[in-house]
Amino acid sequence: MAEQIPVYLFTGFLEAGKTRFIQETMQDPRFNEGDRTLLVVCEEGIEEFEPSDFADKGNVYMKALERPEDLTSAKLTGWQKQCHAQRIVLEYNGMWPLQRLFEALPRGWVIYQNFLFADAGTFLNYNANMRSLVVDKLQACELVVFNRTDAKTDKLAFHKIVRGLNRRCAIAFEWPDGHVEYDEIEDPLPFDLNAKVVEIADADFAIWYRDIVEEMDKYAGKVVRFTGLTAVSGRLPTGCFLAGRHVMTCCAEDIAYSALACEWDAALIRANLQHRAWAQVTAKVELRYHTVYGRKGPVLKVISAGPGKKPAQEVATFY
Repeated sequence: MAEQIPVYLFTGFLEAGKTRFIQETMQDPRFNEGDRTLLVVCEEGIEEFEPSDFADKGNVYMKALERPEDLTSAKLTGWQKQCHAQRIVLEYNGMWPLQRLFEALPRGWVIYQNFLFADAGTFLNYNANMRSLVVDKLQACELVVFNRTDAKTDKLAFHKIVRGLNRRCAIAFEWPDGHVEYDEIEDPLPFDLNAKVVEIADADFAIWYRDIVEEMDKYAGKVVRFTGLTAVSGRLPTGCFLAGRHVMTCCAEDIAYSALACEWDAALIRANLQHRAWAQVTAKVELRYHTVYGRKGPVLKVISAGPGKKPAQEVATFY
């Protein structure tokens, strides 16, 4: 088994504060206490590193990558062996997709921490105009830091964008004077899980689908009602159909049919449902193995189903 090399990953867009944060981290003797560290820099910003100020400057080795095509496993492995690095600190270019990095990580390199930095003054513009890059970085990070926060920062808007993509990462707002506020906005589901029938509004389908897939245990025994696009096919097991929506996470390229397995009497399916038609489904949730999933998952035992009204927005989104 290859030796594990921890990787501390810092992502974000130009002038988002990555360099300053890494500089301060390397100046902290609690972090930089002697481990041989390879610092890989993937972009050149206005701020530059000052290695002479690092707490243990003799054990930090800086290497730069100017082009995404230069990011290869062979190059990273060579640098690590050259300086006998025990850990990696990597400042990643926000304009490069993370998949390129993940494919290039040498065997044994493990992402220990993943931080995203964003300028609060430009983040909404990035999200509006380069949504795929924002999604790419937000989905994987453990902490997102919004630098240059001020009184005009719409924290709720930022919260909704982050939570629409990543429910587990911490959110921090850093003000120009250096003080940091952590996001404590409660994030209740937009439907009542304690209701006799849990009604899923069309606008909330994406949130509900993700929630029932990720935290299915809390849905065991619940009765839910939603409108979905059905898949009725002879290829499915007898007495089974699918109901779901096309869901878009960030852009048109990632739209996918996200559906749940529904079980009902085969004769009722034939009489009440059509393939690729909108239907309103009321069903009780059971958690068990199903061949549609190839594993345990939420299986909907249908109580009633029939023609439904097409949602105003056919593709479900998180925002």
